[in-house]
Amino acid sequence: MEQRTLGVSGLQAPVVGMGTWRTFDVRGQQEEQTRRAIVDEALSAGATLFDSSPMYGEAERVLGQTLQGRRDQVLIATKVWTPSGAEGRAQAERALGFFGGSIDLYQIHNLVNWREHLEMLEGLRDQGKVRMIGATHYSASAFDELRQVMQTGRISAIQIPYNPLQREVERDILPLAADLNLGVVIMRPLGAGSLIPNPPADADLEPLRPFGVTTWAQALLKWILSDLRCHIAIPATSRPGRMTENAAAGAPPWFGPDERRLVAQLAERQ
Repeated sequence: MEQRTLGVSGLQAPVVGMGTWRTFDVRGQQEEQTRRAIVDEALSAGATLFDSSPMYGEAERVLGQTLQGRRDQVLIATKVWTPSGAEGRAQAERALGFFGGSIDLYQIHNLVNWREHLEMLEGLRDQGKVRMIGATHYSASAFDELRQVMQTGRISAIQIPYNPLQREVERDILPLAADLNLGVVIMRPLGAGSLIPNPPADADLEPLRPFGVTTWAQALLKWILSDLRCHIAIPATSRPGRMTENAAAGAPPWFGPDERRLVAQLAERQ
């Protein structure tokens, strides 16, 4: 799998990682063992960046357990998410406990109380506990504020939604990120699952096979990653076998304009 430098920090990341929203918010030995198997598969496929948040219930804890004994093999991206400065510090303390005392990319989730949390994360970075600081938002209505945060010069990466049916970031956010040399993490690459249930016919995907695409999920992921301003996509899954499929989209050759147009047209038929 190809790797790209995630922003100005020099952090090398695979172009396909894994999210944990909904899928890792589980309890019980059997469910947690299944998540360990999914992480095993992701690592075998080269998908070594894992993204989480305290917003995702048990996900940080469960992910941390699956990585015991192999934290040095992965990159961890997580988030602070609370209007309270005190609770933000407590969230960071818990996350550092889950992930061996260091976070590779610590993000301010949905820009909640970003000014106070940013100062706290800068302190952790100065202590060597955080490598990069980022900010996220899922809604185009917040992109004006996200641009303000990007332009402070105090963050190294953003996490934003992008897929063939959700393209608002193309107007301002992606160009600004490129100008500022910020890392770009893509959430909702499969439309939070909404683009998957009714895939196009195999014949419709035939023009994409020379690009290594054999499934609709791979087509969607390669559509994103063929825009080289996007550094990593983080699809989530709770199904063993899926991460191997997803990770296969993370290798060139990349789509040109014709292939990206075809994928967008197929998505619009969903």
